[in-house]
Amino acid sequence: MTTTDLDGGADRGPQPPRALIVTLLGLYVRDLGGWISVSALIRLMAAAGVDDQAVRSALTRLKRRGIVESERRDGVAGYALSGYAGRVLELGDRRIFATRPASERDWVLAVFSVPESERQKRHTLRARLSWLGFGTVSSGVWIAPGHLAQDTREALLADGLEPYVDLFRAEYLAFGDPATKVAHWWDLDALEQLYDDFLEAHEPALRRWEAAAAGKPVARPGDGEAFADHLRALTAWRRLPYLDPGLPTDLLPEDWSGTRAAETFFALHRALAGPAHDFVTAQASAARPG
Repeated sequence: MTTTDLDGGADRGPQPPRALIVTLLGLYVRDLGGWISVSALIRLMAAAGVDDQAVRSALTRLKRRGIVESERRDGVAGYALSGYAGRVLELGDRRIFATRPASERDWVLAVFSVPESERQKRHTLRARLSWLGFGTVSSGVWIAPGHLAQDTREALLADGLEPYVDLFRAEYLAFGDPATKVAHWWDLDALEQLYDDFLEAHEPALRRWEAAAAGKPVARPGDGEAFADHLRALTAWRRLPYLDPGLPTDLLPEDWSGTRAAETFFALHRALAGPAHDFVTAQASAARPG
């Protein structure tokens, strides 16, 4: 399970309202007791540039998928996270906010075989390994950096896929250049394009906030803007740690844009988490029952 399972993922282009809502639920609503009023949610999403009708439509789809549940508290209409969504978001925190090892040389191998009579299980297994960040050595042998071993074990158990898979820890011994092999096992060009897209979309926000913090003659963004920038950046970022397994830096191309993208995201997170949280708390409290 990954956080992108909750909103169906996101392709390049404008962020869909459902993805922004899932980010809001995961980042803030859990701290508010797992529930938020409809009116507060609409106000918050308006601050991020999403209109009322789009919010209601996205909530309907999320409810249909079992991500949120309608719940009234003291007569106030609102939504609560489902138990399933809460579990997925808790697992996602570890992956999204983790600092990746700069260099490691142990790997985890997933070796699997699924009978033809259960080919849907084969599709599910490949999709799960792909979202965990595995690269493909051959059709039934997939590989990832060793630090993903525990995440992999938990995900396969949660999905009931463990009968089809053997997991191994491994060390590459011979007979090729590991950097060349890594470029065959993962589509690094596609991944770097995603990082470049992230930088193009969110590096300007970091520069704006840095200028404001330094007292330069620019308009001081408010808490609502902090919330909107934080929400958009995290929504764009949270899928990348699943697509990028955290490969050793010495096996990646020179000037790997993933390094700068990670620095940009974490700098934005440090700068905006506080004021964004204050803004959400104020908006949610205005319509909180009791």
